[in-house]
Amino acid sequence: MITPTTDPRIIQVEGTAMAVNSYVVDGPDGLVIVDGQLTVSDARAVRQVTDQIGRPIAGLVVTHPHPDHYAGAATILDGVSAPIIATQAVATVIERDDAEKNDIVAPMMGDEWPTTRRFPDEIISHGEPLRLGGLTFEVTDLGAAESHADTMFTLDGDVVFSGDVASNDAHAYLLDGHHVDWLDTLARLERELPSTATLYGGHGTPTDTSILGRQAAYVRAFVDVVAEFRDASEQERHDAVVERMQPMVGDDRLLFLMELSIEPVLATLSRSEVRDGRRR
Repeated sequence: MITPTTDPRIIQVEGTAMAVNSYVVDGPDGLVIVDGQLTVSDARAVRQVTDQIGRPIAGLVVTHPHPDHYAGAATILDGVSAPIIATQAVATVIERDDAEKNDIVAPMMGDEWPTTRRFPDEIISHGEPLRLGGLTFEVTDLGAAESHADTMFTLDGDVVFSGDVASNDAHAYLLDGHHVDWLDTLARLERELPSTATLYGGHGTPTDTSILGRQAAYVRAFVDVVAEFRDASEQERHDAVVERMQPMVGDDRLLFLMELSIEPVLATLSRSEVRDGRRR
């Protein structure tokens, strides 16, 4: 699905195989793509948008190392001499985990899984200005939060490409096990981001900074219910978590990501977290 946003420079392209966003940002000297989709057809949809605009692609930036944000990058950039840009932390995790992701996702996606995948080939550092397509992005390395390595790219001080740190009305993936760090990051962003900021998340529609509190509430509720049903059977725990979490989100397309997270998050909880429900 292709959606113009309130910022005339930005087009949101949402995947159909998986509801994940890429953004095409129209800069004075070329197009900047934020995140690279999961599947071949959805990556081609992003490329179709850039071809219709008819301006050169300056580069593609990756917010974090989950495959729905990088796997389709090579397909988008097919035949184009443009860099894939990420922090060193994001690039390292992508290269480290890609073979494992391939073993997991390829059987699920079949021919839709990109067999040719490009890793980030240009590294950008925290606090370093990223000049691309005539635009200047501020790079913020958030560390581990929703994923093992999360990055924000901020344009003009209040246009924030936030990856999956905060996604609007979408179920969350917590399998990487950093929920405590994630809550800390969300609290810090609530303090630091300007009230005028718009967050362009990896899932859902762009929204204001109130999403940070809603995302934190979701993470806390998930950890609470997993801890509460620690001693139940796996099926009983699954059913209780779904019953508690489903009403918090109107869009169920990514419900499976939350379901996949239940047992891995349970395995990470310390005794104190289980007793208290959560650390934060």
